[in-house]
Amino acid sequence: MDHTSIITQVSNPKEEEIISFNQEKVSQSNSSVKKQRSPGIFSTFFCCFRNYNVEPPASNNTTTSLPPAPEENGTQPKPPAKFLLPEMNISDYGKKCVVIDLDETLVHSSFKPISNADFIVPVEIDGTVHQVYVLKRPHVDEFLQKMGELFECVLFTASLAKYADPVADLLDQWGVFRARLFRESCVFHRGNYVKDLSRLGRELSNVIILDNSPASYIFHPENAVPVQSWFDDLSDTELQDLLPFFEGLSREEEVYGVLQNLRGR
Repeated sequence: MDHTSIITQVSNPKEEEIISFNQEKVSQSNSSVKKQRSPGIFSTFFCCFRNYNVEPPASNNTTTSLPPAPEENGTQPKPPAKFLLPEMNISDYGKKCVVIDLDETLVHSSFKPISNADFIVPVEIDGTVHQVYVLKRPHVDEFLQKMGELFECVLFTASLAKYADPVADLLDQWGVFRARLFRESCVFHRGNYVKDLSRLGRELSNVIILDNSPASYIFHPENAVPVQSWFDDLSDTELQDLLPFFEGLSREEEVYGVLQNLRGR
């Protein structure tokens, strides 16, 4: 296994020599679904709802039955025997579910040494231990603690668990993430790892996905809050700036109205 393939990541535009980790993002070089840095969250939000020539699966807002998974490379896979998420904790009843991405959303990781890394995570691949250097996005601690109060939070990454799980252990000191989902929970669809929200087992009108990659939520763009890709800008305030928006969203009856209004502005 190529050790760089365990992490979902995109190229840092400021460092041409940085390793490209993500098969998903490499494949996007020949598609219209690209991860790009943009001026800010709201301009990012608008640009992410264009037509990407990827047909989403039929909408299904119920949690009593699992809709068929989208086609994987032209074949229709069998749906799993159960939903991706367990039953909601009693303490989370009445809360919306927020699916949060890891790489370039909350952290930036690299196999290239980083002098100011917040974490250094050893990952064993094919009998060799590799060091992964992890930078935390500014204000991520404040963001996670507040989001844990407002929502049922789920970590969903297209990276492999052998990397993402220990990073989440170090990042989430408060037990914010009620569940963690990794690459095997994604649907591999037309060269991309897609996070199919209909397979979570939650009412879609109360599910939000926070992700810097439009390809990740191409099946459910109406549930997305895009976030700018982050690499190493220590002056970045995007997570902090998003908190008032999420506080308001947590009080809404459903998410579609608010997110549709933003898309329509």
